[in-house]
Amino acid sequence: MHYLVTGGAGFIGSNLVDRLLGLGHRVTAFDNFSTGLPRFIEGARANPNFTLIEGDLLDADKIVQAAKGADFVFHLAANADVRFGTEHPRRDLEQNTIATFNVLEAARLSGIRQFAFSSTGSVYGEAAVIPTPEDAPFPVQTSLYGASKLAGEGQIAAYAEGFGLKTFIFRFVSILGPRYTHGHVYDFYRKLSADSSRLPVLGDGHQKKSYLYIDDCVDAILTVTQKADGKVNIFNLGTNEYCEIVDSIRWICEELGANPKLEFAGGTRGWIGDNPFIYLDTTKIRSLGWKPRHTIEQGVRNTLQWLKNNDWVYQQRG
Repeated sequence: MHYLVTGGAGFIGSNLVDRLLGLGHRVTAFDNFSTGLPRFIEGARANPNFTLIEGDLLDADKIVQAAKGADFVFHLAANADVRFGTEHPRRDLEQNTIATFNVLEAARLSGIRQFAFSSTGSVYGEAAVIPTPEDAPFPVQTSLYGASKLAGEGQIAAYAEGFGLKTFIFRFVSILGPRYTHGHVYDFYRKLSADSSRLPVLGDGHQKKSYLYIDDCVDAILTVTQKADGKVNIFNLGTNEYCEIVDSIRWICEELGANPKLEFAGGTRGWIGDNPFIYLDTTKIRSLGWKPRHTIEQGVRNTLQWLKNNDWVYQQRG
């Protein structure tokens, strides 16, 4: 099988690329390196079954060329910065919604019949049903990021109906693990490395969040693409638990031997669009025989250890 992975040098993308190559598949990674890092694909580049194409998904012709000969598209490239969406409102439209259309068109023009998409649990907004199942009624969207991903889901479903694609839509919780360079563990470690005596925390620290370890995430993705058989296959990916931000802070501080004064900004949300309670119902993915092998606490601790051993990411990401 020949896979095209957009965002193939990113956190989730590079881990998926490595797994696919390890299974003996051909992989073409497409990335503009806006957030992905060359070091994440150093191992892949030594594999003769791997091809890297550097380009932007807003260049429709280039992604069409990249898609030629592929059998399956994993569309993982996106702007995932929920927090600053209101400061750059066009970014989510371009990098998430328009880019998704360009990749769908590339798949259609290249005769690719299978298409997988990294969506988000943010499409549920502030859900009234907790844990939130895939068929929960959608509330008002609370973030430009979530809205842009929901628009991508709509496009994909329409292409599945109109052009006969078999599609897979993954609504992720936040992902943790090696090559993680965006999110609360990354930010807290950077702050504590600069000053271990104090830690500014957005919100009140009691926001309830669910997280999934990257190895479990890739396992889930491959389980769905191998076993699900509908036209539009929508799956929540997450763990059967959640934690509060203060729990995660405690684990991080234990790993670092730090005892900072916590300085809470206050309120129940860290920023516009921050959902104070994210907990997805994963009954559907578990029915396929998948279950995570890591707890949230293990994920947080393992991620911190990786960051401690890979300080170079802070120099490269800034």
